[in-house]
Amino acid sequence: MVKIFFAILFFGNLLNAQNKQLLYDFIEIPQALIVNPGMETGFQWHAGIPMLSGLSFHTGTSGVSVNDLFANDGLDFTQKFTERVLDGLSHRDEISTNFQIEVFSGGFRIANKPDQYYSFGMYVESDFINYWPKDLAILGFEGNADNLNREFDLGHLKTRGELLSVFHIGINKKIDRNLTIGARAKLYSSIFNLNSTRNKGYFVTTEGQNNIYSNTLDADMELRSSGIQEILDDDSLDLSRTLTKRALFGGNLGLGLDIGFTYSLTDQTVFTGSILDIGFVYHNKDIKNYTLNGRATVEGIEIILPQALANPNADFWQDLVDEIEEIVPFDNNENGFVTFRPTKLNASIRYNFGEPSLSTEDCNCGPDTYLNDSRIKYVNSIGGQIFVINRPRGPQAALTAFYQRRFGKSLALKTTYTIDKFSFSNIGVGINSQIGPVNFYIMADNLLAYNNIADTHYASFQLGLNIISWEKK
Repeated sequence: MVKIFFAILFFGNLLNAQNKQLLYDFIEIPQALIVNPGMETGFQWHAGIPMLSGLSFHTGTSGVSVNDLFANDGLDFTQKFTERVLDGLSHRDEISTNFQIEVFSGGFRIANKPDQYYSFGMYVESDFINYWPKDLAILGFEGNADNLNREFDLGHLKTRGELLSVFHIGINKKIDRNLTIGARAKLYSSIFNLNSTRNKGYFVTTEGQNNIYSNTLDADMELRSSGIQEILDDDSLDLSRTLTKRALFGGNLGLGLDIGFTYSLTDQTVFTGSILDIGFVYHNKDIKNYTLNGRATVEGIEIILPQALANPNADFWQDLVDEIEEIVPFDNNENGFVTFRPTKLNASIRYNFGEPSLSTEDCNCGPDTYLNDSRIKYVNSIGGQIFVINRPRGPQAALTAFYQRRFGKSLALKTTYTIDKFSFSNIGVGINSQIGPVNFYIMADNLLAYNNIADTHYASFQLGLNIISWEKK
């Protein structure tokens, strides 16, 4: 249990909203199909370079930065911690992180079905989020002697972390000149999972009758884990082999679904949307759960004289511990459980303008090719996007304004301005380059904060390398 507690602290201090606003609707990049399977596509086929086709890392903190605590500003650290952390943070503030590594990916179009594009692949993803346990932190830092009659909320403890691999296959279909739809089926293989998100109860100290203080604990708490106990208990375990086995269908399995669409309202106005990770994982292997459930009121160690002199060898402290454990049982079990993936929603509206960069006349398409009904591509695009993700304390949203510029067929740039709970000044830039069949993209968020990384509340980075065929379909 102690090892798991420190694991929570470790992962809790790593911890993002998984918003990929730079990649979303970037139709020149195959990986954009991952965030909208209904994106417009112009590829004949594509193949990702293994382990390099899609790398992304996001991290954020909504409350306090490293610089807030460790800056050389002449203030005492204890004072800064008290003012900026204990008093400054709420139980809704979070620290979170997410990363994805695409192991392999590809896509192709069938000759007799040119209006359909099939894509597939595998990626490994980790996602951790830890909310600031405000009441528990105050109790641990200040104690209860000066907080009489205050109920410390045990529900402030909320944390969740997982590492899993995702196998997926998707289909993208152009219905007509205006509408493209898509769907992606996913098979999850969980490597490990740790969550404690449904805690309830309180701890309160009041004046006692037989002692100075009376402490009441009313708890309904649970920590669930899978895939962790074997790693902690077996020192001879071949860790890399075990993790690889779990990633390749040997872990706890689950199913998921992505859906998306692109609809042209006019020749230049386009509306898009997607819902990602509608899915679950059933955990039934290497399970270890801990529960604390019940209610107890104690007044500490009670020594009543002269009765206590009759048994001078009595262990009064152990008697107190036994009494508490009997009333509020701390238990563990190996019961299987289900976790739901953090479902994400994207929606955007885009207005294309400027000179056409590619028309249907340029593609040399035959009379039976569906692209004869395609629209003109323009060199400029502006628009807005909304992103919402389901989190343990409720939905979390981000708003983005973007501008995109294409320079022929070899280069495209996208800039974004995003507002979310991490930052009100998040400016990002994405660059996509196409040199022959080689496609390379690189993207970064919150660029204004890079002059002082220690003071940033958010950072994001993505890159990828693909081989793409844009030949006649």
